[in-house]
Order: sequence, then structure tokens, then C-alpha cells
Amino acid sequence: MYETLKTVWRELTGPGGDFEVETLEVRGFPMRTFKTAAPSLREFWLGTTVFGDRPYLVYEQEVLTYSQVHDRVNSLSAWMQDQGLVPGDRVAIAMRNFPEWLQCYWATVASGLTVVGMNAWWVEDEMDYALTDAAPKLLIADEERLARFAAIRDQHSDIACVSVRSKPRDWAMPFESIMAIAGSMPEVAIDPDHDACIFYTSGTTGRPKGAQQTHRGCVHNVMNMGFWGNCLAQTMHRFKGQPLPDPETAPVPSALVTTPLFHVTANNCLAQATTLGGGKLVHMYKWDAGDALALIEREKITSLTGVPVMSRELIGHPDFAKFDTSSLMSVGGGGAQLQPDLVGKIDEAVMNARPSTGYGMTETCGIITSISGDFFLDRPDSCGPAMPSFEAKTVDANGQDTNGMPGELWVRGAPVIKGYLNRTDATAETITDGWLHTGDVATIDADGFIYIVDRVKDMVLRGGENIYCSEVETVLYQIENLAECSVFGVPDDRLGEEVGVAIYSKPGAAIDAEDIRGYCATKMAKHKIPRYIWLLDTPLPRNASGKFLKRELKDQLSLQDAV
Repeated sequence: MYETLKTVWRELTGPGGDFEVETLEVRGFPMRTFKTAAPSLREFWLGTTVFGDRPYLVYEQEVLTYSQVHDRVNSLSAWMQDQGLVPGDRVAIAMRNFPEWLQCYWATVASGLTVVGMNAWWVEDEMDYALTDAAPKLLIADEERLARFAAIRDQHSDIACVSVRSKPRDWAMPFESIMAIAGSMPEVAIDPDHDACIFYTSGTTGRPKGAQQTHRGCVHNVMNMGFWGNCLAQTMHRFKGQPLPDPETAPVPSALVTTPLFHVTANNCLAQATTLGGGKLVHMYKWDAGDALALIEREKITSLTGVPVMSRELIGHPDFAKFDTSSLMSVGGGGAQLQPDLVGKIDEAVMNARPSTGYGMTETCGIITSISGDFFLDRPDSCGPAMPSFEAKTVDANGQDTNGMPGELWVRGAPVIKGYLNRTDATAETITDGWLHTGDVATIDADGFIYIVDRVKDMVLRGGENIYCSEVETVLYQIENLAECSVFGVPDDRLGEEVGVAIYSKPGAAIDAEDIRGYCATKMAKHKIPRYIWLLDTPLPRNASGKFLKRELKDQLSLQDAV
């Protein structure tokens, strides 16, 4: 099976192959690129006009076809041009997974403007930081986000606003009013290395960093996904005699959008790939396994992509057998590693679906690796091989190859971000000669399959959300009576990890756990607030250089003592 995979891989990526790879100099470094890659996402979007009356965006009882969405995208693009926005300007999007999110995204990137993806869970302080950092000319937001923005609007009076599904405000243009104005997409030429989107990733030094995802990077991410699907189908056809998909009879892709569109998993991987294939995107107001089962049956969903807990909750739901899930062809996702036991359970529980996952980062515009089907069942602890537009290696602390032994995974290729907005220091620390330091410890086997075994980064991975410990600690140290604190991950069966913190108060002072959580709620999104708090009466353990011994500290603590 693996030799067949290698043969198909070479044919697809070699001279004349559908995914021929060539090495180009990109931003001063050699990068693996697809020879037939479109120059920008604009070409991706404009190419979907052929899907006409196919349903595209579905939300509750609302259905918009490709033609309707193109009309709406054109209206918004023309309106933004009339407001004086020019290529290179930024447009912030802050909302739930409403259908308007993708309409705004396509209107922005296809016009040569840059999307700033605002985390919908951010509180005012976090919104204020990102708006100051990215300096968008326009903010498009729903009611909940506009209400938060109103509290900080005086600091951002130069930002124009568009309201989505919101009550009237004299300082915000209603989105539907713009939709009532017919318009045309402006003619622009977009450089492949122009910023398509800035997604914020939690910061190792306190504040999140804006990852500059280029058009080249986003295009190559979608092509990497298309390559793996094509490569897998041809491999199984040759190895097991499975028929190749017939475009005339294959079901139209239909995907359930379960994770936030301000992340690469939902936006770059799920939404962009489904859109390019003329598929349907079914939005949920929020994740609920029972509601998901009903939507899978009603909308004939073919792909469920989310964090692992969603797949586990779906197949473990007490009403699972009552719903028709036979349309599902793929179940899995990204944002966190799919636990090995879940791989087999998905394959057994869902009639036609095969388990799948991808490993990637905001900094790679999406996936680095992909694995599914028989390969995933055979190697459930692997995240798959690096896709064709990447080189991958593992290195030691000095950047030297570890030669098969565990080391930090570095990757280089077209999907790697340009850098971090306004953070040349962080960019230099994270990217060396075009090589991105992933912060994950991995091994690579003889077949090129990658296994993530540990982290270099001091991070909590909660339900697919990266929470950097230093970011939470930065907020906690603003509490007056706090002397020392150390934030770390606490294992959790449902979400993978929860946030925990050990706190030592100043001598003679007292700190209440609920006061801590209340303060955090004013400074950070809910998912970052510590669930477990240990209030210690002695200083935290340190090494000779004064650094907290986090692992030793965790070993000393008991969940029963947390508050």
C-alpha cells in the first residue's frame, strides 16, 4: 500500500502531473510550489460562477445559491470601493458563523483587500488590541461584537462600521442596505504574496500575533488538500481495485461548518475547499451533536470536519442510530490530534465514512500533513506525510537535523506565512531561512509519515484552541495582590486540556478564586479563563536560574485541591 502511494505521489507531482511541483524563489527563499497554482484567491472565487443555482450557504431555513452570493459579494465589493478602500487596505470581520462571514471574506480578498479575522470570543480589551495592531479601515460585525466595539469605539473613530443581523446604529451601515445596491467586482491584479488574510494566533509573549497569510499560501493549502484526495483515491484504486470517483455521479460536497470561520480549519480548509468544488456549506449557530445529526440527515452532509471532541460526541450521541448518516463520506478534522481510539470508532460507527485528519497551523494557512482511510487506520498515531508543497525536517536545539530521532518539526514551502504583522522580532524567532519552527516535537518515519510526540511551546490546547500560558499569566500579573503564578494545561477527557493556574499571593494578602475569574473575564475570552485554580501558601518551585519548574509543580498538585 505504501509503495503504491509513493508511485502515485511521484506521478502526480512529477513533470506533466496534475499537481506538478516546481521550486521557485519566494521572498528570497526556495519554496516548493504547484506549477498550475492560481495567482490568487480571486481566481478561485470568480471560477465558482459556473455553479449558478447550486445551493451554497445554508443557515437554519435560509439558503443562498452561488449566483445569489456572487451578486451579494459584487455589491459589497463595489460599495467598499465607493467608500475609498483600495487594494492593501484591511477589513476586519467580527461575527459568528453567519452566512455573511464568507460573503464578506470573498468580497474582501477578491477585491485585493485584506481580511482581518477577529476572534468572536474576544472581549473589549482583546478587540482593542487587534484593531490597533491591524488598523483596518472597515469593521463588519454582528450585534454581539458591535456591542463590545461600542465600548471602545472612541479609540477607533476612524474605522467605518457595517452591521450584520443587528439593531440600528447611526454609526453603522446595515449590511442588507448594501445588498440592495447592485454593483460589480472591481478589476484588480493581485500579487501572489499580497496579504489575503490576517488571523491572530495566541502569543508566546503575552499578546496574540497577526499571521500574514498570503494569496499564494491559501491557494496552495487548498491544492494540497485536493492533492491528497486525488492521491488517496488513485492509490486505493490501484491497490484494492476501488473505483475512482465519477464526477457525473459523485454526490455534490456538502459540509457542516462546526468550528469558527476566524480559524484556518473552518475558513481555509473546509470553506475554501468546499467552495472550489461547488459544494454546500451548512452553518450552525453553535455546536450541538443532536442538532448536527439532524442537519446531516436533512442536508445530506458528506463531510464533518471539527475538533476531535465533536466526532466523539456525534458517534456517542444516544440518538445516533435514529438518524440517517449514510451520506457522510469523511469524519474527522483538525485543530487537535485525533486520538488513536477514535480513528477505529469512526470507521466502525458511520456507514460510509472514513476517518481523516490533518495537522497544520495558522502559520501555514492550513494543513501541513493529511491522513485518512486505510492509512489512518494502519497508523492511527500519525498525522500523515507532509503535503507536496512542503519540505519537512526535525531539528535539535541548534537547528541541526536529528536524523530520525525526535526533534522540533520545521517546514518550508509556499503555504508558510509572510510573517507576523508589526512583529519583525517574532517573525525572526519563528522563521529561519524560510523554515517555520512549528514548536512541536515530532519524528518522521521511513515512509515520510509524521508523528507529533510533544510540544516545545508552553501552550494549552483546549478544544482546538491554542492558549499560550504566557498570555494568561500576563493578565494575572496585573492583579494587585498576586506575587507569583504559573499557568499550564490540565488533562480533560472532553476538550483535551483545560487551563489551570497555581497562584502564590503576596505575604499578608488574600486572593479569592472567583475574583480572579471575574477579573480575567474583563480581559480575555472565556475559553482562556482558568478552570482550575490552586491557591498556594508557599512560593512556586524554581530552578537555579529562577525559572518556575512547571512540570514539578504540576506533579505536586491534586485536582481535589483546586478551586
